[in-house]
Amino acid sequence: MDKHISSQFDAELTGVSSRVLELGGLVESQTRHAVYALAQFSSEVADQVVATEKQVNALEVEIDAELASIIARRQPTARDLRLLMAISKITGNLERAGDEAERIARMVKLILDQGSPRNLPSSELRVAADLATGLLRKALDAFARLDVNTALVILKEDDLIDAEFNGFVRKLVTYMMEDPRTISASLDLLFVAKAIERIGDHAKNIAEFVIYVVKGSDVRHTALTEIEKAVQ
Repeated sequence: MDKHISSQFDAELTGVSSRVLELGGLVESQTRHAVYALAQFSSEVADQVVATEKQVNALEVEIDAELASIIARRQPTARDLRLLMAISKITGNLERAGDEAERIARMVKLILDQGSPRNLPSSELRVAADLATGLLRKALDAFARLDVNTALVILKEDDLIDAEFNGFVRKLVTYMMEDPRTISASLDLLFVAKAIERIGDHAKNIAEFVIYVVKGSDVRHTALTEIEKAVQ
């Protein structure tokens, strides 16, 4: 590949990476607004989250088209191909994280429409939600800088969200046992908690693909101790 074509290719890689970060910023904002809608029981903010989903989906399609075009025209090899493959996977994870944010918003609207009791521990989901949005932000930063050390931190911190989720489920079970009238609303909150946990999972997946780009090692479904060795 001559110098002119190489510089064009580099520009295309930079461009599509920037689009991924644009998508990531959109999903991060969508997630934060979904958490706010839950905390404030705001139907208006929940509507904004649902409306943003169209933008997220459209941007995902555009990025996929760009990737297909680059691969077809440039026939990249080695690390460049790994980057393009990882971008495709990261884009998919971001879109699915956006789906979870939309799910949270829709559940908030359902809880409001049903007039469900607000004395349930919805505020206790804030810790897990803040952890999930924080992981998503870190994952985007790790991708922007191709920083494997930050990616490794994300993999470790994902367990914190799982612990918060498990603790919240136990509290919901207690509420339902003490007052069967809360069962319906408690189940709604359980779906919200699961959506938050999945956002953390998608951030974790993005971190794994950052490691794949930099180190060339596919660390999915791999023990953390083995991933640490791969990163070193």
